[in-house]
Amino acid sequence: MANHKSALKRIRSNETKRLRNRYQHKTTRNAIKRLKEAEKEQATTLYPSVVSMIDKLAKKNIIHDNKAANLKSQLAKHVAAL
Repeated sequence: MANHKSALKRIRSNETKRLRNRYQHKTTRNAIKRLKEAEKEQATTLYPSVVSMIDKLAKKNIIHDNKAANLKSQLAKHVAAL
C-alpha cells in the first residue's frame, strides 16, 4: 500500500483515467461495428464521426497513432466498397 499522500492521489486519479479511457475505447469499438454493419447511406453519414472518435483516442494515447491510421484506412475502404 502507498505511504505518501501524493501516491494515494495518483492511485485514485489513475483509476479514474483508466475507467474513462476504457469507456471511450469501448464506445469507439461499438461505433466501428455499427459502421461496418450499416448500409451505404448510413455508413457515409457515420464515417466522419467515427473517424473523429478514432482521432481523439490516438491524440490521448489510448490507441497508437499507427493503429488509428490503419483503422481509418480500413473503414474508408469499406465505405467506398459499399
